Amino acid sequence: MAKYYDVHPVNPQQRIIGAVAESLRDSALIAYPTDSCYALGCRVGNREGVDRIRSIRDLDDRHHFTLVCQDFAQLGRFVQLDNDVFRAVKAATPGRYTFILPASREVPRQLQHPKKKTVGVRIPDHVVTQALLREYGEPLLSSTLLMPGEEEPMTQGWEIKDRLDHSVDAVLDSGDCGTEPTTVIDFSSGEAEIVRRGAGPTDRFE
Repeated sequence: MAKYYDVHPVNPQQRIIGAVAESLRDSALIAYPTDSCYALGCRVGNREGVDRIRSIRDLDDRHHFTLVCQDFAQLGRFVQLDNDVFRAVKAATPGRYTFILPASREVPRQLQHPKKKTVGVRIPDHVVTQALLREYGEPLLSSTLLMPGEEEPMTQGWEIKDRLDHSVDAVLDSGDCGTEPTTVIDFSSGEAEIVRRGAGPTDRFE
């Protein structure tokens, strides 16, 4: 059964954040809130965690996983950016965007798009997520918690706990965080391509 944590949305309890960070180091798969709906997350390099996410969401090997990073310095370790793309991405972070970029050598091959050798990255603007990333010290390998055949993600932690009780190891609940996923911008060619219009405004990329 999944552990259920009721987290304060403004002042997240340090003991809870510490416990969840430790469970991630021990290869846990968690459901957690972000600034644009809930996500599934695990340690980078956790192959079982990746397989569990694929199973929960019924994903194929072409799915772009996302590395959810604490800040731009961390993000820069995992992707390659030229000056123009650097400025465009930095101006939009933290925020409700996922950027698809060429992966650096630090990204495990199984997380890269099999043909394009790219990976999704983002820096969320969410108090609880940022507290967890700060305590954990590494990015989270993540995917939006959108169940197969459903048009909108789940928004309530108790519902996630009920439905995924035997599929995840922990659920963090800090209240409703919306149903709209991130806006996805593909910069792998050097030019902005809007792949998905979501919570982040797209005018700056058009």
